[in-house]
Amino acid sequence: MKAPLPFLLSLLWVARLSAADSKVIAPGATLQKFAADFSFTEGPACDAQGNVFFTDQPNDRILEWSTAGKLSTFMHPCGRSNGLSFDRQGNLWACADEKNELWRIDPAGKATVVVKDFEGKLLNGPNDVWIRPSGGLYFTDPYYKRDYWKRGPKEQGEFVYHLSADNKTLTRVIDDLKQPNGIIGTPDGKTLYVADIGAGKTYRYSVQPDGSLKEKALFCSLGSDGMTIDSEGDVYLTGQGVTVFASSGKQIEHIDVAEPWTANVCFGGKDRHTLFITASKSFYGLQMLVRGVDSQ
Repeated sequence: MKAPLPFLLSLLWVARLSAADSKVIAPGATLQKFAADFSFTEGPACDAQGNVFFTDQPNDRILEWSTAGKLSTFMHPCGRSNGLSFDRQGNLWACADEKNELWRIDPAGKATVVVKDFEGKLLNGPNDVWIRPSGGLYFTDPYYKRDYWKRGPKEQGEFVYHLSADNKTLTRVIDDLKQPNGIIGTPDGKTLYVADIGAGKTYRYSVQPDGSLKEKALFCSLGSDGMTIDSEGDVYLTGQGVTVFASSGKQIEHIDVAEPWTANVCFGGKDRHTLFITASKSFYGLQMLVRGVDSQ
């Protein structure tokens, strides 16, 4: 949710590219502020119809921005949810930070706690989640101490986990990052990107049929809070605005956002050509040339 100082410093090198020359932004498009006056926005996720759900984490609510441009409250309270992701059945998975849990919320708003610990020890606080196309999911579990927690000291290292498609088997799949945060996978389910926000780097992994990961490789020397991917395979990282990298790892775009912190991004709208951005106290959108693929 909130980045450490080393990550902020690592963003100073980011170049500003002209939208007129952009390979991803629609010609003439400008960033639009759709809603404001939140405490801290996070976790945007698009449903099958193109509606975008996001969290106002300190205020313990999940909001919905409809394809008609209307804002409403979907769930309050919501377990201090942070990252969100939809599955193919229309369930909204939420990183419920209040009690360090992972929730599945059905379309009617009924929540089920699916993950509450790992091997009997409390998680740090699930942060971001990505649903595999074939079923199952990955989530990151960094440690950000919250003033509303009623728990003891940290019980786990900061790891990445895989939950099997039947929701019965939780496996630790990454244990060598400083502070994993943003996470996104390709639509074919074969590649996973994980940002180590603490180290200021993002890595790429080859996803195996059983959910294990192989062939770790440095993707770029930039960490990220939240992440998404477009129809061309470009990867979007957040922090100081939105920085876009081609699948080769080459930076191709930077989108300035006039907020202290840009937390997360997703594609949405009926045609999935709008990039939605949660940034500090506001919620933005930008018309794109490319289409999103992260919606279920």
